[in-house]
Parts: sequence; C-alpha cells; structure tokens
Amino acid sequence: MNNFSLNKGWLVLCYSLILGLCLCHSPLFAQNVPLSTTSKQQVTGTITDGGAPLTGVSISVKGEQKTVISNFDGKFTIAVSSNDILIFTYMGFKTVTMPVDGRSVINIRMQEDATTLQEVKINAGYYSVKESERTGSISKITSKDIEKQPVTNVLATMQGRMAGVDIVQDSGSPGGAFTIKIRGQNSLRADGNQPLYIIDGVPYSSETIGAIATSGTAPTLTSPLSSINPSDIESIEVLKDADATAIYGSRGANGVVLITTKKGKAGETSYTVNASTSFGSVTRTPKLMNTQQYLAMRQQAFANDGVTVFPSYAYDVNGTWNQNRYTDWQKELIGGTPEVNNLQASVSGGSQRTQYLLSGNYRTETTVFPGDFKYTKGATHFNMNHTSDDDRFKITFSANYIAQKNNQPSIDLTRVSRTLAPNAPALYDANGNLNWENSTWDNPLAGLLSQFDSRIKDLTANTVLLYAIRPNLQFKTSLGYSDLNSNESRTQPSTMYNPAYGVGSEISSLSTNQTTRTSWIVEPQLNWNKVIGKGKIDVLLGGTFQKQRTERLFLNGFGFASNSLIHDLASASIKTIDLSDETIYKYQAFFARMNYTWDERYILNVTARRDGSSRFGPGKQFATFGAIGAAWLFSNEALLKDNSVLSFGKLRTSYGTAGNDQIGDYQFLDTYTSSGNTYQGTIGLQPVRLFNPEFGWETNRKFEVAIETGFLKDRLFLTTAYYFNRSSNQLVGIPLPGTTGFSSLNANLDATVQNSGLEFTLRTVNFQHKHFEWTTNFNISINRNKLISYPGLESSTYVNTYVVGQPINSIKLYHYTGMNPTTGVYEFEDVNGDGTITSMGDRKTIADLSPRFFGGLQNQFKYKGFQLDFLFQFVKQQAFGSMPGVPGTAINQLASVSDAAAQQPYTAGANGAVTTVYYRYGLSDGNLQDASYVRLKNISLTYDLPLKFTHGVRCQLYMQGQNVLTFTHYSNGDPESKFSGYLPPLKVFTGGVKLTF
Repeated sequence: MNNFSLNKGWLVLCYSLILGLCLCHSPLFAQNVPLSTTSKQQVTGTITDGGAPLTGVSISVKGEQKTVISNFDGKFTIAVSSNDILIFTYMGFKTVTMPVDGRSVINIRMQEDATTLQEVKINAGYYSVKESERTGSISKITSKDIEKQPVTNVLATMQGRMAGVDIVQDSGSPGGAFTIKIRGQNSLRADGNQPLYIIDGVPYSSETIGAIATSGTAPTLTSPLSSINPSDIESIEVLKDADATAIYGSRGANGVVLITTKKGKAGETSYTVNASTSFGSVTRTPKLMNTQQYLAMRQQAFANDGVTVFPSYAYDVNGTWNQNRYTDWQKELIGGTPEVNNLQASVSGGSQRTQYLLSGNYRTETTVFPGDFKYTKGATHFNMNHTSDDDRFKITFSANYIAQKNNQPSIDLTRVSRTLAPNAPALYDANGNLNWENSTWDNPLAGLLSQFDSRIKDLTANTVLLYAIRPNLQFKTSLGYSDLNSNESRTQPSTMYNPAYGVGSEISSLSTNQTTRTSWIVEPQLNWNKVIGKGKIDVLLGGTFQKQRTERLFLNGFGFASNSLIHDLASASIKTIDLSDETIYKYQAFFARMNYTWDERYILNVTARRDGSSRFGPGKQFATFGAIGAAWLFSNEALLKDNSVLSFGKLRTSYGTAGNDQIGDYQFLDTYTSSGNTYQGTIGLQPVRLFNPEFGWETNRKFEVAIETGFLKDRLFLTTAYYFNRSSNQLVGIPLPGTTGFSSLNANLDATVQNSGLEFTLRTVNFQHKHFEWTTNFNISINRNKLISYPGLESSTYVNTYVVGQPINSIKLYHYTGMNPTTGVYEFEDVNGDGTITSMGDRKTIADLSPRFFGGLQNQFKYKGFQLDFLFQFVKQQAFGSMPGVPGTAINQLASVSDAAAQQPYTAGANGAVTTVYYRYGLSDGNLQDASYVRLKNISLTYDLPLKFTHGVRCQLYMQGQNVLTFTHYSNGDPESKFSGYLPPLKVFTGGVKLTF
C-alpha cells in the first residue's frame, strides 16, 4: 500500500463497505441442530473478547485429555457428545465453562481477568517466573503496546510506559538515536551507562558504530539499535534491581533489556498483511522575530553602538537585501512533510509439536529537509519450534535479518532555520539554481549537497536445545550468533561552495567508515527442580562463553577529477587512513541461581556469577557478583486468604552487586598507532595509550524494597518501590601533564555515585461489561542522583564539572541578580567578593538538569469492534533557554527579545562588555527555564470490521498518532530535544489496514 491518499472514490467504497458490514451482527450464543447424545459430532464456534477474535484459546472437554486451539480468526472445531462440557481457557481472561447441551455451534465471548495476570510468565533472562512469584523488579510491555506506535526504533516503544526507565529522543532525523537511563546515571563516563541488550538470548552490542567524520544529521554516532525491527517483537522486559540483574554479572549494572521476538503458534496456517502510510511534521518550533521586529532590533543595535551609517557588510539593514521580504525559515528548511510507507507480511501455523513463523517488513521514510532524501529498511524474521513426541526434547530457532539504507543530508538545518535573518534572499534564482545573491550570504541549501550515506546489514540468530534428562532435570544449551556490517560515507563536493570562490572538484572530499562486528555465544545450562512437602526448590547452573570481533577502517579521499566520481575513493588524488584496527573481546562466566518457595507464601532467590573479561589486565580479569531477593506473599496467609477487598499482596526486597565493563577493548594496554610519517622511508608508530594493569571493574551495589497490592480481585493493582544504588570504583581517564606525551591514563577512581528513588505503578480496571471495557495504567518515577565522594576533586581538571553532594548531571552557574537600573546590563553575584566576576570564583550556583520526575498515563477503551488507546507522557525538568547569539547581531532571535525593555542593550558587536555579559548570562541561573511538559505521546484507534459473510478473513482499520500534542511553557521549541539546534522529534499520523486470512 504505497499511497494512503483518501480520494473521493476510496471514501465512498469504504463507507459503503463499512455501513453494509455493520448491519451484520453475530449473537453471543447460537444454537443449531441438536447433537446425538451418544455419537461424537463436530461443534464449531468463534471466540472473541467482545470485538476482536481471540487466537490460541484452549478448548478442552471436561474429564478428557482432548484439547484444541482456536485459530487466527478465533474459530474452533471439536468432536464432542451432546452431554459434554467444554472449558475455554486463555491467559489473562476468565475461564468459561459451557455445556454442549445439544448444540452444534457455540460462540463464546471471554472477559479479561486482572487476577490471572499474576499467573503470566515473566522473562527474567535465563529463566522465567510467574508475575506473582518474582522477587526482582521487572517492567514489561508486549506487542499489543508496540504495534500501536508508528515508530522505527525499539526504544521509542518504551517511552512513558515503564517506571524507572528514562528515554529521550536525541534527534527526529530518520534513524536518529535515543538515550536511555535505567534508574539514573551510574557511571561518570557518558558512554558507560548503556544497559545490556539481549535479543532471544543473544547479547546485542549497543556500542555506537561509525565516526564523527561520517555521521549524518543526528547529534550522536549511528546507533545499532535502529536495526531492531519493532514489528517483530513479542515483548520487552527491563530488569532493574540486583535480584534481576546480578545473574548477568559484569554487564548488568545499568539494567538489562530483554527483547523476545514473535513465535509461531499451533493452528491452521494464517497469513497477515499490514500496510500503512504515515505523514509527519516537526512537533514544536519557537516563535521568532518577523522582519519588522528583526530590523528594528538591528537598527537599534547600531544606534547603541554609535554607528550612524550602516557598514557595507550589514546586507540585512543597509538596503542590499529587500527590507520588505519575509521568510519563515523554519517552515522553509525544516517544515517539510515526511512520508512513511510500511508493509508487513507474515505466515504462521503448525501442529502441537511443530510451529513456525516467517515475516517480512519493508519501510521507507523521507525527511522534513528539502531534497530527495530517504531512509529504507527491510527486515526478515523466522522462528521455528519443535517438541518431540515424548515431550523430552525441544528445539527453538530464531533468526532476524535487517538491511538499512539511509541517505540524509550531512548537516542539520534546524539551527540555521532559527538564526537566519527573516529578510534573507530567496533560495533559488530565476533559473532554478542556488542563489548566492552576489556573495552576500551562504545559501543554507548548499549544505544539503554534502550527503551522509549509511548501509547497515544486521543478522542475529539463536538456537535453544532442551532435553529433559528426567522430569525434574533439564539440560539446555543456547547458541547465538550476530553479524553486523556497516558502511558509512560523507561527501563534501565543491558544488556546496559559492562558485564565486573559483573552487573546483580538487577540493571535493569523501570520508568513509567500514565497521564489521561479529559475535558468537554458547551458554550451557542445567536446571533441577523438586517439590519437598510444602516447599519447592529450583536450581539453575550455567556458563557463558562469548567472543566478539570488531574491525574498523576509516578512509579519506581529497581531490577528484569530477564530482561525479566523488563516491569512488580510488579516484581521489590524495588518500589517507584515519584508523584501521581490529579488536577482540572475550568473555566467560559461570552462574548459579537457587529459588526456594515455601507454602506459596515465602520466596527466597539467590543468584551468583563469576565473570572473566579480556578488557581488564592480568589479575583483574575476574570478579564475582551476586544478589539475594526475598518475597512474602502475605495475601496467602490464612488471615487474608479469602479477603474480599485485598486480592493480592506481596512484600519483596533485594540486595546485591552487578558490574560494568563498558570501557572498550585494550584500554589497559600500551597501544600504538601508525603515525603516517616516514623516517628514512619507513612509516613509524606512535604511542596513544599507557599501560595500566591495575584498573578493574566498576561495581554497582543495589538495594530495593517494594510492595505490590491488588484490590477487588486485582481490578486495582498498585506497586510501590524504593531503590538505593551506589556505583563505585569508577573507571575514568585521569588527566596527565602534557609533558608525559599523553592526555590521560585510564584508571579506577575511588569515586562513588548514588542513585535513589521511588517508583509507583497503578493498573485499574475501571469498567468491564459485555460490550465495553476501560482500563488505565499509570506510572511515575522520582530519581535523585548524587556524587557521594571524589578524592582529589579540587585539584583535578573536573573541579568545574562535578560537586560532591550534587548530581553528576548538574552544572555550575553564575547567580543572576537582575539588570543594572542605570546601564540596563545583566548583573551577577560576586560570590567571593573580589570585585570581579570570574568563572573560577563566582560560578557556584548548582543547577540539576536531570528530570525531577517522569512517567506516563495510559487509557484503553474497548467497545464491540472498536479499541481506543492513548498515552500521555510527562516530565518535570529544567533546561537552558535560547542563546543563538548576541541580540543585535545578524542573528534572528525569539520574538520575546523584541521587547527591548526586558533585554540588556542591543549591540551589533561593538560593545564588548555587553557581549561578554550576554554569554555569561547563558551560563547563569537566569537562563534556566521550566522545560516540563505533558505530551500526548501516542493515540491509536482500531476497528475490527464485522466480516460475517467473508469466512476466514479478519480486517482491521486503524489510525495512529505519535507525539500528537505537547503542553509546555518552554520557549525554545520542543522540550524533549536534548541537543539544542538539532531536529526535534516528529509528530506522526498514520492510517493503515491489517488483513488476516
């Protein structure tokens, strides 16, 4: 479905179809010719939740072993006698018992049961556990949440839906990156806070690929996480506390994100086709000066500077440019409407013993920038499960292959769209060529001729073999493999420069980056369980053996005979190698888990892991991590067993350690690189890193206590958690004197970072009726980060970066005291009283730029075939206001700056004192703004067409919106944008149709 344009003919056809089909209504129960009471005959029917059919419902005959499964259309067929009783069971729904009573057709409507959600299995990585019995902190979303969001990055699906998981979109450019923090920032290193990602049991490296020289419009390097296809995901679990993460040892300090892909289901072969088209736009843009306001500011600035005749270079005010011209540059440069086309198809089915799923996805996305830029992604997913006839042997195979092609401008026009004079010349001349207006400006579209091209191919495969040696003893082996191949390039042709400069293709350049990353992992495991009286014990033993190889090659080419050859590095007259290296990461570990449950009331969970990593020096390569978790199901006590108000109650706590080895490879070794310089005809080497075998693991100690309570048969379910984490033995680069020849030495610092906080989640079933249901999910997280200790901080180069007792994401600022009533210039507190304002002596005010709290509110409504979902995301935070340049210079400003009485005197640049104070104001608390916001993050409306006469076909129409509305007082555009001047998140509206047959 390449075009979702709603022309008149399409509307008439759809309206007629929907109107006609809505007249068809199926009764809740239907009867047909009575069955014989002695012989077996076929009973058929359809199972729904009041609107949509339910796939995978188990239908069994009471007192017999016979069981069948409803197919994709909710239909079933079973051979029964007239006096048999059918039992319908489905996870998350109330069990239905229905006597056959002589009928040949039985249609069933099942209702969701909040109580049974406690029986849902949660993926904890190496094992699964019932929601009611888990001792750790695990948040989860499923494909039902994911498929309602028109996004391409897996992290976008989690925003606002999980307590303790703070996710920020760094850029709205196609393939742009996200930042994730689970329960705060643990490491002083910005690149040391990534969680561990696991896809179907295979670790997936989140280390960035690429280089600054070849990166595109995003403010960060290419993130491999964009390679994960959200439509192939069945569930995402996030492990947060020590009990849940310690089993991952050295890689679990920042949390673990478990991604489980979709699996095949038993039943008739079903086919699904899902097609959609989306249109987007920038969420929020700041209100800028118009031409009259801008020129008035410029004229006043020159007057303030004592300039009576405008200089020749002041083209905007001296008459060179049309002073009656106005262009909304934000609309012109970043106001485009990107189109996203998405097509997904799958086939699945199988028997009770063997199931399979094969799916494919193709997605194209354009951009808001002018020009023919496109992001294309194709994905294939395959899964097969098989169980032997004696149920002792099981095999599962999953594979995901994704190919991406991303062609984008290598610059982001967001900043220039907010600073360019509103009366600047037209972009094109009368002949349709770039307009340079007699060399009076740099045409912003010229930068689009410098392009970023990325091609990424990514394969992840996993096989799990399980054999039951005895009914209570199983041996399992997980085998995983991943292969990532990335090729990036950035071109800078001579045509991006003003032709008046007389430059030719000899200055054209090409930068390329080739990165390959392969990894294999083997994890043998042994699981034993036994029931002893009222107790139940479960023991898991296992090992991990992993190897990862990364190869990188960064090349540059300069000077091409023609720009048509710019993508051919061999045609460059000068070629250089910036980097050519190969790194190997080896990892091995042994882990154990013991879980004991007594009388379904008391649970004890103990985990331990012994890790070894090649990233540390001799004697420091191994470390031990572990945790203990406990839970008390007090609702199972005799006193509360049949309580009509309290339906569930659990108190849990955990304490343990996890580690962090996110430091890159070979950091402890003496390393050398080719200098590129020759001596007597030989190219020499130069040292780049000093040997230090003493540094070891960062360690994170985690404590948590939580209470989970359900009321009124779990129709109201509340979870409250408090956590307290301390990360020590920080791995940082300790600065060295320049005389050593090295800028820093990697070493452990006896610094400690603390994160503590509260998390609340609330789920309510507000209304549950035959045809109407309403449920609500709410979560809020409050995190406080603090630097507890940093020996020698005052004498280090980080003295102006960190403050003991303050958050590590805080910043030292001047204290703004107001405007001088005489001069009108900004003034600041002289903290040390020396009569001058200096950075070292007076930047003492501390501002925390981390969110004070964040969360989300989700509501879901079901009425017959309709389903409406919407999620509000909220964040309480502060951020710096707009500081594009000194007001009065040739830079456009916020419209509010046109109020001269609220500003210090404009200057065109001659008043150095005003200029200095302006930039000082930018680093003061006076420039802080409330950047809190509430955003309608996602809305989805789905309608199941009642296709009564089209047997075997299910049709869903849906409309979705992402980043629909934003409520904020922030003046500088979108409050989520972390990097000022980069494209903010996009507002996206989607329409689509999903067919299953």
